[in-house]
Amino acid sequence: MGQTVDAASLTRWVREFRRAVAANRDLLTRLDSAIGDADHGINMDRGLAVVVAELERHPPSHVSVLLRDVGTTLMSAVGGASGALYGTFFLRMATAAGQQRSLEGPAFAQALRAGLEGVRRRGKAVAGDKTMVDALAPAVDALDVALAGGAGLGAALRGAALAARAGRDATTPMLARRGRASFLGERSVGHQDPGATSAALLIAAAATAFADVPG
Repeated sequence: MGQTVDAASLTRWVREFRRAVAANRDLLTRLDSAIGDADHGINMDRGLAVVVAELERHPPSHVSVLLRDVGTTLMSAVGGASGALYGTFFLRMATAAGQQRSLEGPAFAQALRAGLEGVRRRGKAVAGDKTMVDALAPAVDALDVALAGGAGLGAALRGAALAARAGRDATTPMLARRGRASFLGERSVGHQDPGATSAALLIAAAATAFADVPG
């Protein structure tokens, strides 16, 4: 596949993310039952099933169209905070991709960062608030550093996935300052954040989907 990401490889990413969420649906719901509404795994699984079905019915040939369609479908099919945040993530990626038919490694990283910034603004969250930002931010930073150091996209994403998992794990001792979990105060401490967990799955899915990219 060379050093670029196109609509076909992005479709693989979304399908892999859907597979990972389905496999971890009960875990995500269990985590959310401790500090949220107990529906994160169920909602994400349902929404991503709709996303993949739409991609199969109407496969986009353009990067930004695919990302836009994923974002808008997630907003409508997932609903709630998760739908808004993940929808915003993909919509901001679509805007960053512009009219390019494929994205080289740095352009893909730039699109991911745009998605991260969209999530930050939509959720008014920063690192340390015990949200999906705690997994996404270190992943995007690690990706930028690896690419700047000469790594190929495949290797850089593998490092980003490790950073996302570390960020996910770091949410356990945190006091939640955003979202439903923030209402629990000190009782939110000691629980892994479900949003950070699904975000880590998102980055891991990219590493898997783009594993054949040199690097």
